[in-house]
Amino acid sequence: MIAVPREDYRESLDELRAGVESLAADVSDQVLRALEALEADDGATARAVIEDDEPINRRYLELESDCIDLIALQQPVASDLRFVAASFKILTDLERIGDLATNLARYALTGSLEIVADGRVQSIGELALGQVRAAADAYAGADPVACRTIAERDDELDASCQHASEAVVRELIASEPDRWEIERLLDDVSRLLLTIRDLERIGDHAVNIAARTLYMTDGNPELIQ
Repeated sequence: MIAVPREDYRESLDELRAGVESLAADVSDQVLRALEALEADDGATARAVIEDDEPINRRYLELESDCIDLIALQQPVASDLRFVAASFKILTDLERIGDLATNLARYALTGSLEIVADGRVQSIGELALGQVRAAADAYAGADPVACRTIAERDDELDASCQHASEAVVRELIASEPDRWEIERLLDDVSRLLLTIRDLERIGDHAVNIAARTLYMTDGNPELIQ
């Protein structure tokens, strides 16, 4: 491999940052559209989210390769090394958020969830999406205060997911379905619980991005699990 000329080094770092920011914006859009597909029982939007996952995966691999090349060829030190290493890890979280958005889209394709109509999933989804967008903004602005705020807000999302899951189970028990209804209801409840779980995992990846950004910004590993 041929080393990048030192005069192009800063440009390569700027291009990496722009690439991560662009991928974060597209992944956020994937989550938004998946939530819209769930709420509206929109199969066309759900299929579009699933189809768009492959281009996102390709870009993830290209940007990951750029990180490796920067480390191997330029041997960055101090803050530049933290930036490249953090970006490398953040890319993985973004790719996984995209995968979870695809999961949500697949749930939408299996039919409408009556229980979604009460806004429970949409409310949790808005919290999770807000966390992803805030994490992307924190990365773009190298904002340590925003990183800590994102970590603190994760408790709210976790609590909402737990309460929603418990409510779903309580409602199933209280409904006392007859044997003809129970299979359909169990399928719906299982899918709803998976939806809630995946939204919680999206929030977890947003916290990961915040943790990596905090480390990138000032070398503080306090949020890294």
